[in-house]
Formats: sequence, structure tokens, C-alpha cells
Amino acid sequence: MATQVFPTKNNLINTQKSLALARLGYDLMDRKRSILVREMMQMIERANVIQGQIAATFADAYAALQRAHITLGVCRGSAMTIPVDNGIEMDFRSVMGVELPTVTLAPRPVEIYYGLDATNSQLDEAYVKFDEVKRQTVELAEVESCVYRLADAIKKTQKRTNALDNVIIPRFKSTVKYITDALEEKDREDFSRLKVIKRNKENE
Repeated sequence: MATQVFPTKNNLINTQKSLALARLGYDLMDRKRSILVREMMQMIERANVIQGQIAATFADAYAALQRAHITLGVCRGSAMTIPVDNGIEMDFRSVMGVELPTVTLAPRPVEIYYGLDATNSQLDEAYVKFDEVKRQTVELAEVESCVYRLADAIKKTQKRTNALDNVIIPRFKSTVKYITDALEEKDREDFSRLKVIKRNKENE
């Protein structure tokens, strides 16, 4: 690219401006990448915590359900009385231009929908635990979705950063050097020509 630019002072100034802009873009991209990586690492830590909580709650829920099965027999009929929860809502927040989802489950009291005369506290405990798992799973879905989006944004930002650092900035630097060298050579030629003219005039 350097040899395709006509070596003029105007082109030198324009190329130097483009180089400065490319360096600024690199700094901004590098800063964006660092912020996104930090955000993603925090999300991964949060996801690990939630996964641990879900595993523990699931264990308690299945243990309570097993006890309910032992004492009550099959609990499918009671479970079918509990309505499907459609209270999930989703919004978005922006982190360095990356849209991250915020998923919420509308709070509602845990109501007993099955008859109390044919159930016991073991089934109640299982119901409460599975309701807790549901809310934890919604939270985990939000966090994991954010991690995937952040990872994709980091990959794209890294690609742009590499392009600036390894292609665009070196190209502008090469062009600046080419124009600068050409202008300096032209100045030397002009200086030599002036000296010759001056010498010829003196000889005359």
C-alpha cells in the first residue's frame, strides 16, 4: 500500500491522522475486550455458584419426593394440579455495546393446589424445593446466555483488535515511513540542486 500513495505532505498528514485514529481504535478495542473478559469471568463464577445451589436443591427435592412416594405412593395426580408458571419476563442491558439478557420470574407465593387430606409434609417439602429449583434455573439461564453472548463479542473484538495491531497499524506506519523517506529524499535532491545552481552562479 505504501508504494501506491503519492508522497506529498498532504498525504503524509492524512496518513498520520489515520494512523493516530487506528491506534485510538486499538486502545478502545483492547479496553473493551478487557471489560468484556472481566464481565464474563464474573458471570462464569456466578454460574458455578448457581449450579452448585441447583444441585444441592435438586438433591433435597428428590429426597423429599422419594419420601413422599414411600409414604403416599405415586404423587403424579397431586403434581398435575400445580399450574404451569408463565411468569418469565426478559429484558436487556448493555455492556460496552453488547446486549445482555436479564431474565426474571415474577414472584408469587407458593400455594398448595392439591388436597391436603391425601398428602403430607414430605410432598409439601418437595413442592417447595422444586419451586426453588425453578427460580434458580431461570437465574442460571440468564447467566449462561450472558456468558455465550460475551464470549461471542470477545471473539469479534479480538479479531478486530488483531486486525488493527497486525495489519492496519503496520500498514499506516509503513506508508508514513515511505512518504517521509520520499519527502526527505526530495528535500536532499532540491538542496543539492540549489547548491549546484548557486555554485554555477558564483562561477559565472
